[in-house]
Amino acid sequence: MSTIPVMIPWLGEEEALAAAEAVRSGWVAQGPRVAEFERAFAEHLGVPHAVAVSSCTTALHLALIGAGVGPGDEVVVPSLSFVATANAVTYVGAVPVFADVDATTGNLTPATVEPLLTGRTRAVIAVDQGGVPVDLDGLRELVEPRGATVVEDAACAAGSVYRGLPVGGTAALAAYSFHPRKLLTTGEGGMVTCRDGALAARLRRLREHGMSVSAADRHAAKGGAGRLETYDEIGFNYRMTDIQAAIGLVQLRKLPAMVARRRERAERYRELLAGTGARLVADPVHGSTNYQSCWLLLPDTAPDSRTVLDALAAEGVSARRGIMAAHLEAPYKGTARVPLPVTELLTRRSLILPLYHALTERQQDRVVDALRAALG
Repeated sequence: MSTIPVMIPWLGEEEALAAAEAVRSGWVAQGPRVAEFERAFAEHLGVPHAVAVSSCTTALHLALIGAGVGPGDEVVVPSLSFVATANAVTYVGAVPVFADVDATTGNLTPATVEPLLTGRTRAVIAVDQGGVPVDLDGLRELVEPRGATVVEDAACAAGSVYRGLPVGGTAALAAYSFHPRKLLTTGEGGMVTCRDGALAARLRRLREHGMSVSAADRHAAKGGAGRLETYDEIGFNYRMTDIQAAIGLVQLRKLPAMVARRRERAERYRELLAGTGARLVADPVHGSTNYQSCWLLLPDTAPDSRTVLDALAAEGVSARRGIMAAHLEAPYKGTARVPLPVTELLTRRSLILPLYHALTERQQDRVVDALRAALG
């Protein structure tokens, strides 16, 4: 019996040819294909600027720097998120302050954030959890009059829609992931978007050690003292390669088909799971999800999620535990300032089902049969 994986990226011959062409070009580091990918991604979102980087974590790090967050500041974040969300806050010397989330969407709301705002709050990181769009407008209306910035962690949300626009299209700063578990993948990689040209230029310098002139621009100028770079602030090596960007350009063209397929398969899961008491994630009223993660909340009568995962694995179904709670992990244990009951319920009683472009109806039937048996 073959195992049904939780995720397989949709990669094929077109991506292989694009990567090979980048290799044959002789320019494999950050160069013209990265710039082309940035332009295409910004156009897709309808934003002025996109800066390609090595991961969503590095995108979040740069976004927080761009928002002026530093030592002594506080940043409100959901605990219900991959630990990188909180880690990026610690990278800039600030303190992550964990907020609870909405039980239906898994996202921050003004009601969960407001009690945690203080005079030291410099930013809020609003995560589109599992691809479900966060209600950004309400958070910005709450936070921005206080002089803080809402940074959108759209790691999972390429292809999701918020109030008729691509997720991140209205954000002051947003960060995206191109990890293999995301719909649009470059292997590893990320993007940070912003609306300010001067800030975009600074972020491009910071991703390349703080160089005043990029390596690609120096190469194009064919040397000469006029293109010598300076280093005016401490930067990082957060560059994307042209090989990755070549793959990303192909993936971006396929994104609408990816989203349509995943939404169709998710709806079929919903129909098959009717009557089990399990609740599958759904679209919020303000947008639509790309179903990057097909997570469901187990019914109260079900065994715990670890028992269910073990039962699924025994039947060749590779599901995953629910979204983690960062405040329960060792680096942040004991730091939560308020109870987080919804977060702890969702991380304890939810799991993620297999969902990918090539998933067949027969495989879905196997998943659901195994899940029904595990639920008793």
